[in-house]
Amino acid sequence: MGELGRVLVVVPTYNESDNLERILARVFAAAPSVHVLVADDGSPDGTGEIADRLAAEDSRVHVLHRPLKEGLGRAYVAGFRWGLARDYDILCEMDADGSHPPEALPALLTALTSADLVLGSRWVPGGRVENWPMTRELFSRCANLYTRIALGMPLRDATAGFRAYRRETVEAIDLDGVASLGYAFQIDLALRTIRAGFRVVEVPITFTEREFGRSKMSQREIVEALWRVTLWGLGYRTQQVRERLGGRKALTRKG
Repeated sequence: MGELGRVLVVVPTYNESDNLERILARVFAAAPSVHVLVADDGSPDGTGEIADRLAAEDSRVHVLHRPLKEGLGRAYVAGFRWGLARDYDILCEMDADGSHPPEALPALLTALTSADLVLGSRWVPGGRVENWPMTRELFSRCANLYTRIALGMPLRDATAGFRAYRRETVEAIDLDGVASLGYAFQIDLALRTIRAGFRVVEVPITFTEREFGRSKMSQREIVEALWRVTLWGLGYRTQQVRERLGGRKALTRKG
């Protein structure tokens, strides 16, 4: 992708045999020069074998076989480490189920020329969702509002999972310290990126509910996200209070 350098799109999979081949075809149609790493968590439906076949047919496809289903966060961390070890300049996140439109990948990469992390956002002007029930849309909007207020992050869609990072950003945000597994993982990395002083940009996308298979998001992941955001928020607000009290004490001593 020109000045951006080598791009790796990390695609975690678990039982995506119906989706994988068609989603990779869309990726390469939209961005022919990127590479894709399929990080498969031991899918029993043959997704890993499909990935191996695609890799044998196309040198742009790579496969990372992981023996167990350990959660989205660990799959992405493993994929990022794989990409860093092979000198990719840009690391992207994308779901295999078609909810993230590969056709928007060039827009994310273009935005990365003036940013350190780009989010494909549902909740900025121009972004939207398709085939979602109103209850799910309301939950997502409320979860992002809660995250924005609790953590003081100026992001409309901190939970967005369609992303592009510069290599330097990923290297700086301490992957060893990332403990969150699922829904919270995206918030965790966005928070680390902002607090490290990097620039984050959101570009609008159309998020479409998966056509084949079932959503992998569990109630446990949602609870983990709310719990972690609450803890991070308490730490953030406590630090704010300490800084204000410290400033007042300093002014008192000067007075």
